[in-house]
Amino acid sequence: MPSLRDLAELVRAPAALSVPGDVVAGAAAGQVLGGRTLGLACSSVCLYWAGMAANDWADRHLDAVERPERPIPSGRVSPDAALKVAAGLTVAGLAAAGLSGGRRALAVAVPLAAAVWSYDLVAKNTAAGPLAMALCRGLDVLLGAAPGRSVADALPSALTVAAHTYLLTALSRAEVSGSDRGLPVATLAGTVALAVATALGRGDASREPRTERAAQVVRAVQAGLTGWYAARFGLSQAQAVAEPSASRLRAAVGTGIVALPALQGALVARSGAIREGVAVAAAVPLARALAKKVSPT
Repeated sequence: MPSLRDLAELVRAPAALSVPGDVVAGAAAGQVLGGRTLGLACSSVCLYWAGMAANDWADRHLDAVERPERPIPSGRVSPDAALKVAAGLTVAGLAAAGLSGGRRALAVAVPLAAAVWSYDLVAKNTAAGPLAMALCRGLDVLLGAAPGRSVADALPSALTVAAHTYLLTALSRAEVSGSDRGLPVATLAGTVALAVATALGRGDASREPRTERAAQVVRAVQAGLTGWYAARFGLSQAQAVAEPSASRLRAAVGTGIVALPALQGALVARSGAIREGVAVAAAVPLARALAKKVSPT
């Protein structure tokens, strides 16, 4: 039997702290933050962990050459056990979605689960890989808005998280081999553009705070959290530009994962849920601490 630490490494446990913010951002945009949001966040985490386990199962032969220290090639977790973990977490994720959000949530969770498995088994090593991963995270945001009348209100937030994921996935494809400076330069430029758009973006005009003072607080928190995200992820990419080695790129990818809750928190605050946005962003220091014990990449 694999140990809990081995299983935590298999599913990249600390990276899951970047996941509930997707659902909260979607729920805030759809104005459906509530008890169901917690259940949908649990569903999201289960599907994310399932994807990590399925990823290592699918990559077990490649990892035996490139990353022999990972749980499967090192012999700490058997391929069959990893596949069972992935399947079990998928079932648990879908069950949590159905119990929390009913048919509306399942209508998003089922395509999300299919997208996760499709990425791991088919798309990951193709040119469509970053786009497929971006689709997964975009659907994850929409899952949070599923209990509402329409998920359309969450589309701007979903596209923002999807754009970050696209950049991060593109960067991650060179975290073993390294790259020339062109890759981190391009992703850094994309991150800056995304941060500016998020800091200056506005929520639904019909849901603007009633007073100018309240609106100023929303904009300040939104800008502050976006700046935090941009500073952390941007600096790590700038270091990769200076030295685009595998280790620097891998560090930038890890930082991009850990810093995502700050971006999600900005999106939540933009929808008027300031306290919830700050709470989402508070996952950043916790994720940083856990990442020192179990790698998020």
